[in-house]
Amino acid sequence: MAQSPPEGYQQVIPYLAYDDAPAAVDFICKAFGFTERMRMPGPEGLLMHAELVFGDSVLMLSSVMPDMGIASPKNLPAVHGNVTVYMADVDAHYAQAKAAGAAILEEPTDMFWGDRLYRAADPEGHNWTFMQHVRDVSEEEMAAALAQMGGQ
Repeated sequence: MAQSPPEGYQQVIPYLAYDDAPAAVDFICKAFGFTERMRMPGPEGLLMHAELVFGDSVLMLSSVMPDMGIASPKNLPAVHGNVTVYMADVDAHYAQAKAAGAAILEEPTDMFWGDRLYRAADPEGHNWTFMQHVRDVSEEEMAAALAQMGGQ
């Protein structure tokens, strides 16, 4: 019996669409440190499917396919989602992404739940959050922080 998911894939995999998917692959690898694992070109310069790897996780992407209702966020009235990635050194990653031209939406910030993060957008408007867990927070600390913010 076949293993599901297959070796080298996690159970939940983000799948993004881009008007210029080949350029997106290049940008995501350069700015965000992913490695290209697979590329399946299609007709007329389209990219039917690509797989990028970061650590033990896979990201899949393709060119937009309007006939299937698949669009890039740059052609939509609002951002429809976010990709979140944990990493070992979020500040070094931030410097790499900024140097590669990523649009920085939020500078690196320590959050009350124990993560340090920054937010960026790729050239077609997909939003990305890159995080590093920097401290463990007890349930009591979390509750106190939320209460102070008016969350309880």
